[in-house]
Amino acid sequence: MFYFLAEYFLQVYSLPLIVEVRFQKDYFCEYPEKIRIGSERTAVFYTRKPGYYAVHYNQPNTVASGAILQFNDGAIAVFPGEPNLLEQGTLSPIYTLEPNDSVAVPTGLVFIRFAEGVDVESQRQVINQAGYEVAQSLDYAPHTAWLRAQSGNIADAIAGIPQLEAIPKVENIEPQMLMERGVRLGR
Repeated sequence: MFYFLAEYFLQVYSLPLIVEVRFQKDYFCEYPEKIRIGSERTAVFYTRKPGYYAVHYNQPNTVASGAILQFNDGAIAVFPGEPNLLEQGTLSPIYTLEPNDSVAVPTGLVFIRFAEGVDVESQRQVINQAGYEVAQSLDYAPHTAWLRAQSGNIADAIAGIPQLEAIPKVENIEPQMLMERGVRLGR
């Protein structure tokens, strides 16, 4: 009996330790994992990059200690790690442009281009019905404009792109993504 009890004791206490696994919270679940830009033939993809986030401040020249990148004169800063939910400003995810992994930050603006001869003003009602408003008209190209989601939310601006693509005579839709400037070397 003692033999069986000792054997049982050794089996129970010699089980491998179970490691506690903590899943990182998805702070940006309302944002898509991938954003497709362009047609099927010429499509490029932005992929959400975990472990980084951006803070969109209300004013430029904000001092962002710990930022690894800054855009728009410091109005947008990129940080590694998990977001600080007490941060002053709007938080957004970081995307990378495939295949070269360039870091890209969505701004909440979406560029729309209609067919030549279709001006944005004539389409304002349809744009509003899709959940957007014209943020900036371009005088030199009246068939194009920068839009923002009526809610002002960056995630809504990205999520509503299919509604904009469904508008007749739309030729191109593209969210504004800020990227680090690259240097081209001459040949």
